[in-house]
Amino acid sequence: MTDKLILITGGSSGIGKAAAVELYKLGARIILQARDVQKLEQAAKEIGPTGERIACYSADLSDKNSVEESANLIVNKEGLPDVVINSAGAGEWLSFNESSPGHYEDTMGSPYLATAFTCKVFYDLMRDRGKGHFILINSAACYFAFPGATGYIPARWAMLGFSRSLQADLYNTDFKVSMIALGKVKSPYFENNPISEDRIPKVVDWLIPTLSVEASGKIISAVVKNKKSIVNRPRMISVMVLLNRLVPGLFRWVMRITGHK
Repeated sequence: MTDKLILITGGSSGIGKAAAVELYKLGARIILQARDVQKLEQAAKEIGPTGERIACYSADLSDKNSVEESANLIVNKEGLPDVVINSAGAGEWLSFNESSPGHYEDTMGSPYLATAFTCKVFYDLMRDRGKGHFILINSAACYFAFPGATGYIPARWAMLGFSRSLQADLYNTDFKVSMIALGKVKSPYFENNPISEDRIPKVVDWLIPTLSVEASGKIISAVVKNKKSIVNRPRMISVMVLLNRLVPGLFRWVMRITGHK
């Protein structure tokens, strides 16, 4: 990894920070990007206390102008990234009754628009070089539907559609696109959104083990190296995706009766 420059959006905490820790250990140069400057600087100090091989840049990733300005600054100061890991994402799980129109704007703004803006800006900068690797960190919710998350789930389905469309679009090129769909991760997201954690369908808690942030970081680090196109972790997610295809009516019924009331 010593020859790699890796940009990680949402890198100030949680899964993005855990990926940065793993990749920094392997010798990569790391660029952290998020909105909160103080969190970014603190994360950078924790990952690389000497300040070598790590930098941080603040940007509102749901604003295309902010993404473009930050990208140009990064390229001018640090160079053109080899890998862009899109880990920025937010969104409380709210039912249709609880949500407002602004909730849908916010949940689509991050992760989907943040990811689309970031990939597009850096792809345009990478075209002369002719290669790059985009990694999209998604939730296993991108494969399913269940009660109580009418903003979060569609945004995650949009991430799935974007990753597959991007893979199709860049198929005959030297650009690689990977999507990693993760189950529940014991991260600050659920600490900050306890309502969301309570709304995970019970069948999911019964069948899919919770990942640690450290395990998530290692999964992402492995994909940087192997460039697999679709990775579902824990592996039981792939089994549930298959069951959803084979017996969709039964599967949706189980998700509903064990989900938010």
